[in-house]
Amino acid sequence: MAWLHAVYFLNQQHGWVAGSGGTLLETEDGGNTWKKALTLTRDRLNDIYFADERIGWIIAERDELKLKTNDEARSYLLKTEDGGLTWRQLFLTGPDSNVRLGRAVFADAERGWAFGETGVVFATIDGGAHWTRQASPTKHLLLGGAFVDNVHGWLAGAGATILQTSNGGMTWQTGFVRDGSGARFNAISFVGDRLGWTVGAAGRIFATTDGGHIWFAQRSPLNVDLLDVKFIDASDGWAGGDQGQLLHTIDGGAHWMVESSGTSHALQRLFFTDRNHGWVVGFGGTILNYGQSGAPRLK
Repeated sequence: MAWLHAVYFLNQQHGWVAGSGGTLLETEDGGNTWKKALTLTRDRLNDIYFADERIGWIIAERDELKLKTNDEARSYLLKTEDGGLTWRQLFLTGPDSNVRLGRAVFADAERGWAFGETGVVFATIDGGAHWTRQASPTKHLLLGGAFVDNVHGWLAGAGATILQTSNGGMTWQTGFVRDGSGARFNAISFVGDRLGWTVGAAGRIFATTDGGHIWFAQRSPLNVDLLDVKFIDASDGWAGGDQGQLLHTIDGGAHWMVESSGTSHALQRLFFTDRNHGWVVGFGGTILNYGQSGAPRLK
């Protein structure tokens, strides 16, 4: 059974999910039916993003057993310019280009950031053809990222790490997390350039109202690891994690409520196009569809 690591929808009908073993699936009916897409790889697919109907990227990670040398790239990108009919590989070059990259965030068809182990951050301004290492103030693993435009962005990770930039990553600053000692943040979500939320191990949830400079804890009803968080607007947000746990808030996180997901599988990633249309993917090929009856689940 595939472990689905990523989901992206262009609109309420057309979307993609990606995961282990090179799994890539496409839907054109809102997730009621899915078809396999061709990637020509069996590597793990960690993240997916589409700028429009034609241009998209995937972050892929090689199995350690497939590496012939320590200098060989552990991660690479796949890019499509024909709506997923064909994909070509793009490799990072230069110092630390062989590190594992777990996620990528794109602001548009040209500007994007990829990040991962040892705090590395790479940026592109030409759609992924070339990548430049950015100076990072941390050596901790970076696990989640969010950009609301091509200059305002945030990264989150282990060691209670939250980084913030207001110049596209030319410089990164470290946010202050109140009572965040030992926290491991898996994901981060922003609405505009001031309101943000991050979630992580042991059900911990933190929020900011000043653009990521200072973070404060929100009360969570769970103690399982939360793997992703998505806010549709300043009030409505969701978080998902281990054991099929889902949380929902309609007041910006002042109160979080446990929602039934119908599965005990880990929920890895969430995506919402609006308050009434959302998708969640995870372990065991799980695909949950929010806002429509008869939510499909792929095994």
